[in-house]
Amino acid sequence: MILQALSDYYLRCQRSPDPQDRLPAFGLEEKEIPFVIEIDAEGRLVNLADTRTLEVKKKIGQRFLVPQGAKKTSGVVANLLWDTAEYVLGVDTKGKPERVAEQHAAFRTRLAGLPPDALNDAGIQAILAFFSGFDLIQFEAFTVWPEILLTNPVMTFRLHGDMELVCQRPLIVAATAVTTDGVTPDGVCLVSGSAATIERLHPAIKGVWGAQTSGANIVSFNLDAFNSYGKVQGANAPLGKPAVFAYTTALNHLLARDSRQRIQVGDASTVFWAKEVHDLEAVLPDLFGEPPKDDPDRGTDALKVLYQSVQSGKFSHGAADTRFHVLGLSPNAARIAIRFWETAPANELAQRIARHFDDIKIARAPHDPEHLSLFRLLTSLAVQGKADNIPPNLGGEVMRAILQGLPYPAPLLNLAVQRTRAEQKPTYARAAAIKASLNRIIRRANLTAFASEKEFQAMLDQTNANPAYLLGRLFATLEKIQEEASPGLNATIRDRYYSAASSTPVAVFTTLLRLKNHHLGKLPKGRAVQMERLIGEIMGGLDGFPRILALPDQGRFALGYYHQRQSFFTKAESTNNQEESK
Repeated sequence: MILQALSDYYLRCQRSPDPQDRLPAFGLEEKEIPFVIEIDAEGRLVNLADTRTLEVKKKIGQRFLVPQGAKKTSGVVANLLWDTAEYVLGVDTKGKPERVAEQHAAFRTRLAGLPPDALNDAGIQAILAFFSGFDLIQFEAFTVWPEILLTNPVMTFRLHGDMELVCQRPLIVAATAVTTDGVTPDGVCLVSGSAATIERLHPAIKGVWGAQTSGANIVSFNLDAFNSYGKVQGANAPLGKPAVFAYTTALNHLLARDSRQRIQVGDASTVFWAKEVHDLEAVLPDLFGEPPKDDPDRGTDALKVLYQSVQSGKFSHGAADTRFHVLGLSPNAARIAIRFWETAPANELAQRIARHFDDIKIARAPHDPEHLSLFRLLTSLAVQGKADNIPPNLGGEVMRAILQGLPYPAPLLNLAVQRTRAEQKPTYARAAAIKASLNRIIRRANLTAFASEKEFQAMLDQTNANPAYLLGRLFATLEKIQEEASPGLNATIRDRYYSAASSTPVAVFTTLLRLKNHHLGKLPKGRAVQMERLIGEIMGGLDGFPRILALPDQGRFALGYYHQRQSFFTKAESTNNQEESK
């Protein structure tokens, strides 16, 4: 089903009235080529053009439409009219002169094997003349040559003064066009259901984070143990050549560096597309990705568009029942593993995504962003807040829970509580993760006749009588009293007691309540009475202090603490605003 959906996306792109939206035709591919060798009609070297531009501290080569590359193995296989410097120029970059000589000979042999019409093309004649008398010494005049010797980049040819590459000249395109006409089918394609010539080796998929730079495969049978019933390699999962080209071209396009239809979720490279042009394709990266610094409101704007679509049941582009696909991929040696695959009508998927943002919505400080990206949510749970420290499978599992409307994976709650205890503070993102995780657990439990726990709200809920939640509120109140009694403290009871208070309340709350009496004596009488009343209201719902709190209850404690702290800040800001307006 995945390959069929990707093939359908390829056909959708090919039907687009805008040529810019169309993908390469059968037998072609888009390739990033950093350097172009420019020669004149007599084959003399004119220039070594650097096509790269600086993008986010890295030079990126221009993308060109070229003949589809050969499937690279451990052997020597040359591409037509483009390849690495070792193949094109015979440059020894790895200290293997014999192998490089074979590679360069294979490149020239592939060139000489073109049909007569193509061989007579001025561009091909110029390349043949160039090879008949070229010397690598002449390249030393170009400043980029040392870099080429070091990096072995992809290169190709162009006639000086032309806009197109030699491989893009009409006679060459006509001669290299791939067709399956007249070829006897040898199987039935699993994608099309029609008789077709079965592809033995599938092109590599590139762009999956963490996979080999040369690419990896979704469909691969490279060991005898994987074969069955006497079938060899691709025949074990028979796909016709057109279907293989379509799905690999579509997926490589979606995974491209500049693609707006991919996001990185932990170690899962996630791509998405619809059966037709759809709003969700445009807003999904803004919903889950981190907004750019020059447009910090992009995520918030995308969230508003999502909520409007969910409420109205309509989209500006695309129907509500349009099929929408989301595919998560992660590396596994030379293969690609499917981390998750979700396909659903666009309106259903939009509702599930909106439910996720409802679940993580929580009171926040003015400097905290309204839109909490998935990246920020996950990094808040990682040691030192570094993306490299996010557990490998967590991102993909969280995304799967969002897309399928399932409870969040248990590690999300566990890590949020653990990092809160380790750093003695429930931050905005961690509190959001805890609230979302607990609410989905509560929601599922409430479907049975044996549970009726109240879901947590975004703001402080004074009617929530959960003991762990009340203990968190009490701890925040005791800390607030200490802060007002002794302004400018470098450390509060949170820094010393939060971990113990949230896990073994009975061990510390008696001590904290005694300290409270000392702190209340330093407050103005009216304020002291007010805080005493609040403590009394909270403790009125408690029946003693528990010996130990389980991890979910530690999450409830963190929410109670966070909500009560935010309530104090909100009231303080409201009071200050009223005083300023007088």
